[in-house]
Amino acid sequence: MEQLFSKITKADTYATYVNPQWVKLMDLLEMNVQYEHCTGAELLTKDGRRILDFLSCNCVMNMGHNHPAIIQAVKSELDLRGPTMLPNHVPPMAGLVAEKLCHQAGGKLHRVYFCSSGSEGIESVIKFARAHTKRSGIIHAQGSFHGLTCGALSLMDNHFWKGSFGPFLPDVSTVSFNDLEALETKLAARTAAAFIVEPIQAEAGVRLPQENYLREAQRLCERYGTLFVLDEVQTGMWRCGPFLAAQHYGVEPDMVVLAKALSGGLVPIGAVLMSEKISNSVFGSIERCMIHTSTFSENALGLRAAAASLDVLERERLGEKGRIQGEKLRHKLSGALTGFEMVKEIRGLGMMTGIEFQAPRRFGIKVSFETFKAIHPGMFGQVLVMRLFADHGIIAQICGNNFMVLKITPPLIITDEQIDHFVTSIKTVLRQMHDSDISWADAVGIARRALLSKMF
Repeated sequence: MEQLFSKITKADTYATYVNPQWVKLMDLLEMNVQYEHCTGAELLTKDGRRILDFLSCNCVMNMGHNHPAIIQAVKSELDLRGPTMLPNHVPPMAGLVAEKLCHQAGGKLHRVYFCSSGSEGIESVIKFARAHTKRSGIIHAQGSFHGLTCGALSLMDNHFWKGSFGPFLPDVSTVSFNDLEALETKLAARTAAAFIVEPIQAEAGVRLPQENYLREAQRLCERYGTLFVLDEVQTGMWRCGPFLAAQHYGVEPDMVVLAKALSGGLVPIGAVLMSEKISNSVFGSIERCMIHTSTFSENALGLRAAAASLDVLERERLGEKGRIQGEKLRHKLSGALTGFEMVKEIRGLGMMTGIEFQAPRRFGIKVSFETFKAIHPGMFGQVLVMRLFADHGIIAQICGNNFMVLKITPPLIITDEQIDHFVTSIKTVLRQMHDSDISWADAVGIARRALLSKMF
């Protein structure tokens, strides 16, 4: 067994049997390392490096990696040797977790459908919304990211993700985020089953809604008979302060999608919260009680991990801690990065922060910047990511739909010392890029290697 494990952890085996291009990218960014132990916000590599996680796997590890209480809950469930998945069974844990979720969410959200991921949650929303309204249309916001299954991709406008995977769902329309006039124009046709929107557009660059945007969007949806649906896969589970970002903005959605942090990163699970009326539109009779389900829905391990995660987040008051630490992070970043001409804006809510960059004005730096940006729009951001990792031991990432924004989403348990290390590190990297030709030569070298390996 040891020999087998040693073999399957080799990158060349992964490249042969899984995805060779991913290995090329990790090699190019000098991030292809093996992790041995992960706890809290720290990852220990096999060669003894200590890496600080400021990404949380895109808002999965809200409680940090491998929280002992969640691990123990999963172990206990396994030790019970009870039913993990039975088609003819009423799992009590599903009811308990659903009750907790509805209690925390409040408003009109009184029913839960469990699934395995955020993408599957979005697929479910489409079906439930159409069943309830008897309409087929779906409206989404420009720049959105809802997942990579075909239905979810239909609600996104970035060609990078959609590529050659079409055709997609018909009757889907796009409106600009924060544009109420455009939204009302679409809604007025009374053909839309749902307006599906992220309360904060994480992959579009951590874009915050304008004041009253979400409240007015909800009001318009109610006027025209369209369901108001929030994708809180990244913003939920106390990531932005309260349990849902919806609660910060004072709205009561008809449906909410949760996933990622719901199980502490240990077992795949997602949940769609909705009103009783919407649920009854699908599960309206005994005959239709299984009309929408999936193999791993309501599986015992995922539910036990979810119950433990909810307990940890509440008991340790991580939403409030994350809110305080997030404000502290943005305050320190604003002070440290003032004066850097490439920094356009620092924004965020709770423990979700974006640093938006712009082209430098100084001629010498601008020429280098435009040179490798022309090779690939994401090259500048990836150089930042690489330097943070290689020189300072920090994992971060650029936004999937906006390559000029660095997304910062550490676990909610992040400490003052870890915040200080990140702020000092990003300042050092930017100082080098502003004042030294070495970093730009580095970037051009990376771009050259990428072209030689035919990555772009």
